[in-house]
Amino acid sequence: MRNIFIGLLFFAGIYSFAQEAGKAGELLRNEASATEMQSAKSKGLDNRNDNSNNSGFRNPNNQNNRGRNPNYQWNQNYGYSEVFLRIPEMGYFTVELGDQVISNNSGKYRFFDLQSGRVPISIYDNGFLIYRTTLQLRNNNRLVLDFFTNNGLYLLDSYPVQSQSYGFNDWNDVWNDLYGNNQSGNWNNSGNVMDHNTFRQFFLMFDKEPFDDGKIAMINQQMRNSQFTSEQIRDLVKSISFDKNKIMLAKSM
Repeated sequence: MRNIFIGLLFFAGIYSFAQEAGKAGELLRNEASATEMQSAKSKGLDNRNDNSNNSGFRNPNNQNNRGRNPNYQWNQNYGYSEVFLRIPEMGYFTVELGDQVISNNSGKYRFFDLQSGRVPISIYDNGFLIYRTTLQLRNNNRLVLDFFTNNGLYLLDSYPVQSQSYGFNDWNDVWNDLYGNNQSGNWNNSGNVMDHNTFRQFFLMFDKEPFDDGKIAMINQQMRNSQFTSEQIRDLVKSISFDKNKIMLAKSM
């Protein structure tokens, strides 16, 4: 009887930490109409580039290519954002985000070099549009999302992009940790106090955030990786607009 009771407690613990569709994050409303979802998207390649029939690879004997200089843009600087989307279902999906498209059956869709601002995202299943909405991207930020065909698209987190983020041993933790399944310990660097130069870089980005909620979210994300000194905490709290938010932040730090 005792073994049965222990077994039930064990399975109850596993179930309580299991990920569930729609359990975490903010639901982003589907903006696709019923009519749009009835017709399949053409699989033809995009033809927006104004270079039809003039490629030296397609037409090596084309006399027009001689002396022609393509319009190279070596240093395009229009902002930088990232979006990490997971579709934890077996199947081949296509995700269109702004002017980028990714198709695979791995369930992981990672977009880089995105312009900041309002960017449309569309999700296709077998060529049919099943979900479309608009994301608000911030410069030097990453959005983490989950999509479920029966539940919708959920925004799990948004945080500043940091160079050390690319040292993850397990990319899946980007999603899994947001469900409270943090078992790797990668985020708990309690002894890592932020140095002065790193803090100034963080504070410059932090100070550009206009709303208290956004600033507090940035601080909470940073605290997963490092600690602040008392002087740094003072500067951060001082930058918060409302007194009640200052008190709440000071207590949490």
